[in-house]
Amino acid sequence: MKRLSVIAILCMFLTNIVSAQELQCSIQVNSNQVAGTDKTVFQNLQTALYEFINNNKWTNVNFKTNEKIECSIAITIKERTDANSFSGELNMALRRPCYKASYTSPVFNYVDQKFSFDYTDGQPLDFSLNTHMSDLTSTIAYYVYMFLGLDFDTFSLNGGQPYFEAAQQIVNNAQSSGQAGWKAFDGNKNRYWLVENMTNNSYAPLRKFMYEYHRLGLDMMSEKPDEGRAAILGSLEYLQAVHSTYPTCFFLQLIVEAKRDEIINVFSQGSQQEKTQAANIMKQIDPSQSSRYDQILQGGKRG
Repeated sequence: MKRLSVIAILCMFLTNIVSAQELQCSIQVNSNQVAGTDKTVFQNLQTALYEFINNNKWTNVNFKTNEKIECSIAITIKERTDANSFSGELNMALRRPCYKASYTSPVFNYVDQKFSFDYTDGQPLDFSLNTHMSDLTSTIAYYVYMFLGLDFDTFSLNGGQPYFEAAQQIVNNAQSSGQAGWKAFDGNKNRYWLVENMTNNSYAPLRKFMYEYHRLGLDMMSEKPDEGRAAILGSLEYLQAVHSTYPTCFFLQLIVEAKRDEIINVFSQGSQQEKTQAANIMKQIDPSQSSRYDQILQGGKRG
């Protein structure tokens, strides 16, 4: 896995390279909620976005086919405000393979409910890291860089920093946009705050969690499950530390949502002391789901 040893240097200018790149991203555009029978524009948008994401070169790191990052973006169009203006939501998911295992771990699951954009059928999807050209390409590129940053962070400590900085630049450029999601006062759970959490040193333990949980924990489970489980238990203390000071941290909430079932399954095995420690930590940081963590104490579940 090259991400373990290669220093990620951000490619500042995108080029249209139609060969296997970093991402293996599935794209779906659902327009069932929009009146009208002609769905051609949505089909063409889906194809254009697929090519924009999967055929562009987003980094200078060379990926083999089996190393490509698995992710998905589902766009639900809820309203067509005029011929070329749309609004809806984005459903993003990122998964990571585990070393010597067929299992892929959920890293990021998030629904962006404030997605508005203009699109004319057949228009090129132009993007520049230095200029806000459209809400459509800026939003999609923003999440591409978030996918990259999160994935690289799971393979090396703070390995995703260049990509989070790129996402931050997109947010900065989009401050002049009239669309929601780019500004701090648009809400406390949006694109602005997500990348802010990833670049704010106050939340640095969360990035230590991302690395140690995945690289020192999950990647060890196939060969040394006891060591892997111990590393995962230790990484939960990073979540606990952030929760004790910043209990409403946006990214902390997203981590818990993505990892809740996995953590329960991991601690279906192990010593009673480990089970108790894990359950107590998770109940503290995820109190609304406290009863779910009783499964750990009862032996958990597998699947």
